[in-house]
Amino acid sequence: MSVPQKLELARSVLDDHPIGAVLEVLKLAPSTWYYHRGRDPEGYEAKYADLRQPLESIAREHPSYGYRRTTTELRERLDRTINHKVVRRLHQCWELPLQRSTRRPKPSGVRQAIDAGGDRVNLVAALDRIRPFEVLYTDFTELVYADGRAKAYLIALVDHAAKLAAGHAVDDRAVTDLALRAWKRAKHTLGRLGYPVEGVIVHHDQDPVFTSYAWTSQLLLDDGVRISYALRGARDNPEMESFFGRFKHENRSLFLDAQDLTQLNAVVADRIRYYNHERRHSTLHNRSPVAFLSIGGGEEDSQR
Repeated sequence: MSVPQKLELARSVLDDHPIGAVLEVLKLAPSTWYYHRGRDPEGYEAKYADLRQPLESIAREHPSYGYRRTTTELRERLDRTINHKVVRRLHQCWELPLQRSTRRPKPSGVRQAIDAGGDRVNLVAALDRIRPFEVLYTDFTELVYADGRAKAYLIALVDHAAKLAAGHAVDDRAVTDLALRAWKRAKHTLGRLGYPVEGVIVHHDQDPVFTSYAWTSQLLLDDGVRISYALRGARDNPEMESFFGRFKHENRSLFLDAQDLTQLNAVVADRIRYYNHERRHSTLHNRSPVAFLSIGGGEEDSQR
């Protein structure tokens, strides 16, 4: 059997068998498999699908950038290491040089307000002491499930002082509708606990979801919330990075065991309940968020 035939057979059974066992049976070297898989345009695009939106955004905002300057911009926006060769190939796959040649669109009203506000758009930076449910942090993170074959996105809103995950939502795309579903749950939680929604600061980065009209109009106009924007992406939202880091590390095997999105949602909901009701937090004197609030912790001010 030729190498191309072995590769085709391996792809056809990959969903039902571990790749290591498949390669061993076919006597196909792992380096050969991964080399040829990387040359598969559809597989390559799928592997880096999460980079498409930020790359397209950079192409529109900075039409003169080539792949090297785009790589630097992308690294800073996502706060992670990305090889310039990956960016160059994705430019070719998605024809981003053509987008760079188009006229940059006029910034939205929200974007103009953020740019005009400068450092002042980060409302949290000016606070010295933060009371429970005065500040909620939020962001998206990627969850890998189905034995590593699929991914979804989790958004959560976490209170600064009580560490309570007040709302969350999971789906296959990180879009505004998903964020609004999580916000709806957070509002319900605040109401159930007797805390007002109006005046709460919701802090996040400048992702297109959080600068969209649907998100800002719901929070600002309908709910009376104060929106705070990070100036340096994830570096200005360390609380969410910390929450996601712990949450994903502690529950990684459970996520991998979930075989579809319904199962993944059930697992995440169960682990959020555990996080809020049972998991002890050192910053809460080894109490859970719910216990912290129930014994009067909610009356204590929290230092940043």
